[in-house]
Amino acid sequence: MRLLLIGDIVGKPGRDICIQALAGLRQEEQIDLIVANAENSAGGSGLTPVIYRELLAAGIDGITLGDHVYKRREIYSVLQNEFRAVRPANYPAEAPGPEFVVLEARNGVRAAIFTLLGRVFMPPVDSPFRAADRVLAAMPRDVRVILLDFHAEATSDKQLMGRYLDGRVTAVLGTHTHVPTADEQILPGGTAFQCDVGMTGPHESILGRRIDRVLETTLTSRPTNFDVAEKDVRIHGTLVDLDPETGRATGIRRIVVNEEDAKRFMKCSNIA
Repeated sequence: MRLLLIGDIVGKPGRDICIQALAGLRQEEQIDLIVANAENSAGGSGLTPVIYRELLAAGIDGITLGDHVYKRREIYSVLQNEFRAVRPANYPAEAPGPEFVVLEARNGVRAAIFTLLGRVFMPPVDSPFRAADRVLAAMPRDVRVILLDFHAEATSDKQLMGRYLDGRVTAVLGTHTHVPTADEQILPGGTAFQCDVGMTGPHESILGRRIDRVLETTLTSRPTNFDVAEKDVRIHGTLVDLDPETGRATGIRRIVVNEEDAKRFMKCSNIA
């Protein structure tokens, strides 16, 4: 079985390349489950119901969110009534949305996804380690395939979580920094790990935002609108191969899909 976590989708450019590429990418890579972090998909911050459904229609099976989960209040109804997206599990119990969801992959295997926030250089939240224990204790016992999107700044935080959950989940894959790391590995207990899978959106940018706007504010302290950039759009993500009987990972590989790749994938899916 193979799953894919797509890194933070930024704005319309990130959404558009997913719409173009995912059907063909799924076919070529034989992907059973596609999960994406979509907390930056609405104008660079937040998620709306319309965009949520657009991403599902593009072929994304499940959606994780991070510290921008509530930037768009209209997403509350989706989080409370439709169980394809998760909010951070170390938010208060009263926060809208599920702590985890169980999805059915294309091969019929049930798989759980959840997300946690780190605490270094992040908004104050409960311990992600204790929240992970609580979530895993609440999951159905027959669910073996478990993906954690750890949305955090510090690589040390992410490495600690990987080691803490090694052998208890299929994969601990990081998001939030928008910069992919080259540390993908299978930990001794069979958990796939990577500090950050990267960003899906415009890479001629500063983390997806227009370079000139970010530079002006940095040099002058004058506030500007950090509009989403437009050029060099890519999907960054990580593929994990796994044994569905045990939930243990057997392989991990980074992928990059650029605009030319997306056109090829779109053509292939239309032919199919």
